[in-house]
Amino acid sequence: MATDENIYMKQRLDKAQNLRAQNHNPYGNGFVPSATTDDLSARYSSYDAAKLEGLTEVFSLAGRVMANRLFGKAGFLRLRDRTGELQVFCQKGSLSDEQFQFYKNLDVGDFVFVEGELFRTKTNELTLMAQSFAYVTKSIRNLPEKWHGLSDVETRYRQRYVDLIANPEVKNTFIKRSQIITAIRQFLIERQFLEVETPMMHSIPGGASARPFVTHHNTLDMDLYLRIAPELYLKRLVVGGLERVFEINRNFRNEGISIQHNPEFTMLEFYQSYATYEDLMALTEEMLSGLVQKIFGTCKIKYQETEIDFTPPFKRLPIATALVEIGGLEAAKVHDKNFLAEECYKRGIMERGKPGGIGLYQTLLFEHLVESKLIQPTFVTEFPLEVSPLARRNDKNPDIVDRFELMIFGRELANGFSELNDPVDQKERFLKQVEARDAGDEEAMYFDADYIRALEYGMPPTAGEGIGIDRLVMLLTDSPSIRDVILFPQLRAEKP
Repeated sequence: MATDENIYMKQRLDKAQNLRAQNHNPYGNGFVPSATTDDLSARYSSYDAAKLEGLTEVFSLAGRVMANRLFGKAGFLRLRDRTGELQVFCQKGSLSDEQFQFYKNLDVGDFVFVEGELFRTKTNELTLMAQSFAYVTKSIRNLPEKWHGLSDVETRYRQRYVDLIANPEVKNTFIKRSQIITAIRQFLIERQFLEVETPMMHSIPGGASARPFVTHHNTLDMDLYLRIAPELYLKRLVVGGLERVFEINRNFRNEGISIQHNPEFTMLEFYQSYATYEDLMALTEEMLSGLVQKIFGTCKIKYQETEIDFTPPFKRLPIATALVEIGGLEAAKVHDKNFLAEECYKRGIMERGKPGGIGLYQTLLFEHLVESKLIQPTFVTEFPLEVSPLARRNDKNPDIVDRFELMIFGRELANGFSELNDPVDQKERFLKQVEARDAGDEEAMYFDADYIRALEYGMPPTAGEGIGIDRLVMLLTDSPSIRDVILFPQLRAEKP
């Protein structure tokens, strides 16, 4: 039995065939509009009817038909292009018989090309009087009904092309995403950072603790890993003399999917020689507060009904202090290994007897007890050495490293540190990661001999940072899920 969708599609296919029978290609080419809807609205919004009548200029527009009201020998359509929408008036006397017949057979969703002069209707709406009308592209499928749009969440993510048509606010989110990335790029370039590209397929995964995706290169007969981070390649470039570098590109991690996690995500990573992690905290404050000010005209925004204040300076909070002041642990026991291990077990964070040190237990308890409570921008500092295999040891306390994580709305937005440039120390930490991997930790790092070799040539003192672009865009577009800010998020395979 035929569905309504199939019936409507057949009707539209028949219309396309009728156009071909009249020697008119329903998928034409060579249409170049002289203006956009926004151009005309901006230039002539202040013109009254009399002033518009004095214009002699003929304008052409091209776009998708979003609505059509036909009244016998005349009708109004709404035409949408990349900048907005404008009303178009079509009537038999202004168009040839053939063109008016094309208009009468129009369906919502079709693309058209119209030429004409501007006027104002009786309701004072700026409108284009069509003097020429042509089909550009015939739409075969119906758009979602205007009064309810495309609301099913999975369909919206899976058919993003329809989501963008049906929900203008979605398009605005991705326009803003592009503007955010452009502003960040300009910020770094103005400070003499060089944008580079590093490999997306690695022979050894590195730069973060994460489970990689594995692929295989047939010609070389070798397994490769989609990168989990560009860090080690970017630092190789610092060794080579590129003292300030950045990359905005994809990372891939074979992990869970949630409102904060997508297996494929966008990261900004940048490295600055002769800088410390404290310098990068100041740079991050300047970057983010300036970005928010540029977009919103203020440093205060609303995210999910909560006010977030990006006014610098951001709060600094050591992990051990946070465990006491926010997590509620006793100050005298926050460095007690047995106590911390028992707390992790009692709270269901890890199994009893699982190997680990004070640093691991502190970090796990911080994530469990504190992280979700850090709403305003906060730099968490003094990370344990045990969970920071690529960061430089603190000169005063060798058990911690010069590292920070920026937390906003209970989420990690950025991770930065003074880089470890001692090849002997780095080699020892890699070996400990190998031990952890052999003990069953699938997220522990591999040993990267070439990176050690690069450090042996000498890397100047450097600080580096990674910022999650998707999470930043979530904040600045008030989007509750990471899927709302990724054009094509990862989904389960569609059922046949």
